[in-house]
Amino acid sequence: MGRHKGYSIQQRGDSYSICVNLGRNAENKQIRKTVTYKPDPSLKTAKQREKAVEKFAYEFEQKVRNGLAFDGEKMTFSDFCKKWETEYASHNLEKTTLSSYKSILAKTILPELGHYKISNIKPLTLVSFYNSLIKKGYERNGVHKEYSHSSLQRYHAIISSIMKTAVQWQIIDDNPCLKCKPPKDNKKAISEVKHFDLDEAERFLEALTLKYETTYKAHDRYDDTGKMYHVETYTEKRGIPLQLQVFFNVALFGGLRRGENIALTWDDIDFNNNTVSINKATAIVNHKQISKAPKNQTSIRIITLPGSVMSLLKRHKVQQLQERLSMGDQWETDENGNPNNYIYTQWNGTQMNLSTPYHAFKEIITKYNSMVQDPNLKLPNIPMHGLRHTSATLLISQNIDVKTVSGRLGHAQTSTTMNIYAHSLKKLDEKASDTLEDLFRKKA
Repeated sequence: MGRHKGYSIQQRGDSYSICVNLGRNAENKQIRKTVTYKPDPSLKTAKQREKAVEKFAYEFEQKVRNGLAFDGEKMTFSDFCKKWETEYASHNLEKTTLSSYKSILAKTILPELGHYKISNIKPLTLVSFYNSLIKKGYERNGVHKEYSHSSLQRYHAIISSIMKTAVQWQIIDDNPCLKCKPPKDNKKAISEVKHFDLDEAERFLEALTLKYETTYKAHDRYDDTGKMYHVETYTEKRGIPLQLQVFFNVALFGGLRRGENIALTWDDIDFNNNTVSINKATAIVNHKQISKAPKNQTSIRIITLPGSVMSLLKRHKVQQLQERLSMGDQWETDENGNPNNYIYTQWNGTQMNLSTPYHAFKEIITKYNSMVQDPNLKLPNIPMHGLRHTSATLLISQNIDVKTVSGRLGHAQTSTTMNIYAHSLKKLDEKASDTLEDLFRKKA
């Protein structure tokens, strides 16, 4: 291979340098566009490789002469990701989303794909990457784990989003993610989400109203004058703080996400109509707790809560107001100097920490189970997000239509609800089948 009309080709090992000459500039210096091309290793014969190089060189020349020469042949995927972050992602993505993307890119994607020229990332490159992740797995706290299908789908979506931007900016001419998918999930298609059944949910609500013994070790204290005194080990019974009772009732009856629940202020509660407005969420970004827009546009919603939950909220509001008055100027204020209006607070009015309900939820289940003798009456150790799943599955079990359930949960599409709660819907389908059979049997 050598010089051709409009471009030249030089072989360098197993790759080829292609140069397009665009004439001279005003200073009489030659204008050239060069690119390095490496043929697909699956091309076995010299004739096949030569044909592939000629095709690539011709297409590259056409792009150059039509002003469509892409930088993807020179720019690595890692370098483009930096540009994508500063020029696009930091202006268009939620802070929590960007933080998550950057973490996944740094830990999983860029170590494997970052060194590739962005134009050299082909569908086969991505399929090999996903298969490699499945084969290797990862370590967490000294335990070897496998990547889930949902994780691979998320990685694919992140890469696709970045590649889509690269196409729009004319860095590459097409998105390889559109021509491949992560490996299929070979596990059981329908899996049951962890949640309480009706009896368990009732016992959990009862658990919120009980008092539990807590033992305090011997320790020193200081009185109001600053004098230290010693307190011996003692045991006392304490109930669950009222605001935590409120939090878990709202989570169960409203199906709110944890961040949506903690972000609530008293302005979001309409006691006249028994409704709560969900219009923001709390999240951790760069180790700092912030309030942001909800997960998506459909997450902004107004839902009705039962009278019992609204009564709890009223009691909590009165109690919190008393606490606020007793704190005086120690109660935290907002940027306008007004007292913080969060429903769930720390001792001085600052917003409750995101981790507080999680630890309290686990502690309540543990303490309740320690008091129950019958193993069949103990509560299952479900994740706290299981309260949201409990809300949805109980509604579905009572034949509430999927659209209504989806609206209460704030899902963008009813298909999301149907996918998550496929197990519960399958049970309803079986129940419908049995109902029809019974109907015709009675008729016969």
